Amino acid sequence: MENLNKPAQLNIEIDIQPTPNPNALKFILNKPVKNTGNSTYKSPTECGENLLALELFKVRGVDQIHFFENVIALTKFSYEDWDSVETNISNVIKEHLNDHNPDYSDPNPEADRRNNLSPELQAIEAILDKTIRPGLQGDGGDIQALTYVDNILMVKYQGACGTCPSSATGTLEAIKSILRDELNPEIEVYIAPEF
Repeated sequence: MENLNKPAQLNIEIDIQPTPNPNALKFILNKPVKNTGNSTYKSPTECGENLLALELFKVRGVDQIHFFENVIALTKFSYEDWDSVETNISNVIKEHLNDHNPDYSDPNPEADRRNNLSPELQAIEAILDKTIRPGLQGDGGDIQALTYVDNILMVKYQGACGTCPSSATGTLEAIKSILRDELNPEIEVYIAPEF
């Protein structure tokens, strides 16, 4: 007899698209993976209750994972080629997506961080929210405004943006141009060094 309490299994469709980062791909799905906000994981220990992300980290070569709406963006280590990594990722998604709850919750240190920012940094984050951040998140990345002193803004890229060659050139120039138009014509923007 069929179990009536079990939800119907969705036929999973995956559309794989490149990102500006040669070491990152977007897996666009016909089912949401994160209904509210986004999640970036740099290691299996950060996955919390997201078991799909934990399974994806078991694929050899996976470096970072980013969940946003119906997109999973994965960054691989540069020494791995995409042929086997892409196939293995697709297989894990097909095997585990129907059991994935897109309403999972992660701790939200970003909300706490933003609440403690200066008014200037909060204004910068609001500008990034409406201009730059949607594009970055759509490609599996994000950005944080860290400090703003003497017209110098230090930012940190996250997810696929952290290892993307264009993040240090074109994207950074776009951010500077937008912030000069909307906030301060003398602002300079730099990527914060990693410690």
